[in-house]
Amino acid sequence: MSVEPLSLALLALLLGAIALDLLIGDPPWLPHPVVAMGRLIEVLERRWNHGSPRARRCKGFLLTGCVVALVYALAWSGLTLLAWLHPWLGRIGELLLLASALAIKGLRDAAFAVADPLVKGDLAGARRAVAMIVGRDTDTLDEAGVTRATVETVAENTVDGITAPLFWALLGGAPLALAYKAVNTLDSMVGHRSERYADFGYASARLDDLANWVPARLTALSMWLAALALPGARWRGALAGTWREAPGHPSPNAGWPEAMMAYLLGVQLGGTNTYGGRVSERVRLGEPHEPLRVVHIERAVRHMHGAWAVFFLLMAAVAGVRSAWA
Repeated sequence: MSVEPLSLALLALLLGAIALDLLIGDPPWLPHPVVAMGRLIEVLERRWNHGSPRARRCKGFLLTGCVVALVYALAWSGLTLLAWLHPWLGRIGELLLLASALAIKGLRDAAFAVADPLVKGDLAGARRAVAMIVGRDTDTLDEAGVTRATVETVAENTVDGITAPLFWALLGGAPLALAYKAVNTLDSMVGHRSERYADFGYASARLDDLANWVPARLTALSMWLAALALPGARWRGALAGTWREAPGHPSPNAGWPEAMMAYLLGVQLGGTNTYGGRVSERVRLGEPHEPLRVVHIERAVRHMHGAWAVFFLLMAAVAGVRSAWA
């Protein structure tokens, strides 16, 4: 059985999972649960995504419910079986599953994979690298455009890849953390506002919005708190600016970490993006005290680390209070 929610034992496992993720990340030779989730979603999408708009929407709800419930049930039953065989097997299994739900090292490495060629003046290489982590067109981006795309991705994925899994893990252990990853994977695969997925992916997109609502706002706060101790961070006015501008983002959640990141870096994010040749105007976030340069990628990664560290400390405080009152 999974470790008790909001417990110090679970907090210790989460700390171990963070350390493991920072150490090895997601090595390609190790099977990853998200890959299996993606394959299941692909199979079901091909079979179910047809019919009238109403039928597609209904089957989209079915897809979301089936995938999330199946992932939770498999994780819970697997950990229960391991714990039945030996308590330490259950703990080790939970540790590995929790680590698989995190992407701290992966997000850092993806950001530096863009920054490294950019530092060397290899704009074409930086464009190829950033194309691996964003959906927008990257062929014509200059240094500022490549930097903006990378910083926005680091900010948004601080929630999706780190703090939201930690949040749900604290509430329900590895099974709930993996259920969240299933929601996030569903959204990334079928939650698009395109003709193919507008109806079929509706449930996945809305559930992802709901699952990230609290973590996104707590992440922005954690990023700001961490910035108080980081030299050079422009934390004054960042809370008010984020509160004012984040709701203008097309996503109900992504605007919060992106706006906070923009203010702390002293740059402006958002603006004009192109997707498949189609121009999309996004709300502008932050104030352009500095032009976007490759150095802001490194600084964004530093704020990412600060955000999850403070987020974890806030969770530790909650678990400590609960333990004291238990």
